[in-house]
Amino acid sequence: MSNQRVFDMIFAKVYPMYVQKAEKKGRTKAEVDQCIYWLTGYDKKGLEKQLSSEASFEMFFAQAPKINPNVSLIKGVVCGVRVEEIDNPLMQKIRYLDKLIDELARGKSMEKILRC
Repeated sequence: MSNQRVFDMIFAKVYPMYVQKAEKKGRTKAEVDQCIYWLTGYDKKGLEKQLSSEASFEMFFAQAPKINPNVSLIKGVVCGVRVEEIDNPLMQKIRYLDKLIDELARGKSMEKILRC
């Protein structure tokens, strides 16, 4: 899949899949939201606005209040690629979110996921 195709995906259509992945492993929607808040700086109201506006991933991250300064602590592989080695800044942010959701679904503690 091309990068632009991923960037154009509607975040509100992918979000339920994040929640489903987490819930399948005994985690909660609130924990998914907490990961999103930590990464992007959105709060509950801001996230709800993004979901209702059907923003693309590109717009979702462009409008994010503040990307967490500790994102560089997120390391590992998503879709066969090391997140810390991704050249495109937007794709890297998308994969950071994927990685956080993966860690959540794998049972990591929120403290470790949020690099506290």
